[in-house]
Amino acid sequence: MIDRQPRTCRLTAIGQRVFELAQEMEESAYAVERLLDASRSPLRGKVTLSAPPVLVANFLVKHLADFRRTNPDLQLSVLCEARQLSLSRREADVVLRLTRPEEPTSVVRKLGRMSFGLYASKDYPHLHDPSAWEFIGYDAGFVGVSQQKWLMSVAGKRPIACEISDINGHVVAARAGAGVAGLPDFLVDSDAKLQRVPHAGHAFSRDIWMAVHRDLRRSLQIRAVMDFLVKIVADNPAFAEPDATRD
Repeated sequence: MIDRQPRTCRLTAIGQRVFELAQEMEESAYAVERLLDASRSPLRGKVTLSAPPVLVANFLVKHLADFRRTNPDLQLSVLCEARQLSLSRREADVVLRLTRPEEPTSVVRKLGRMSFGLYASKDYPHLHDPSAWEFIGYDAGFVGVSQQKWLMSVAGKRPIACEISDINGHVVAARAGAGVAGLPDFLVDSDAKLQRVPHAGHAFSRDIWMAVHRDLRRSLQIRAVMDFLVKIVADNPAFAEPDATRD
């Protein structure tokens, strides 16, 4: 089933068909698992939620005690990561994302909007001299990410003082006076050490999306988590999105 060549190996026609059948078997196994999970009526078990680090560390964890009190027999397992996980392969049961999930078998809902602004330490030496600003950016792994592109467009020809991969590091660096950072408003709007600074560029925000596999959307366990997410985002005025839509 494998055709071995001098520098590579390729599947034969039969090998390719076996591979396709194995994929179909795997998907069928996941479908059976989803069907069984969706049919469970008691509100107990474990639901896996995947969300970006900025939402997990600075927002979701503050509400976990409330979720537990409301759902004492339901365990919420939170994955702190931004990469796209497969709902079909049960890598997660529910996902929150800052870009619209595109997996064709998922049901997607926009929950709100995360607005961004420029922030600097109140003691930043160049606070009132925009021409002398230096910026705190992301590392090369974030090339093409929308908030990095926005920050670079605002910075223009002004220098990047440092690059940090984690947004919480941006907050600490900005507090220490390392430069001007582009930060989510909800994260720092009440920070006593930081001040929002005006800029001539356009406003920037990212939508907050929730997705679940279509086979699980009516599961009581999944619904409990979805309703929890809808409520806590809607209750936070920083995420206000009057035109939130369901797909």
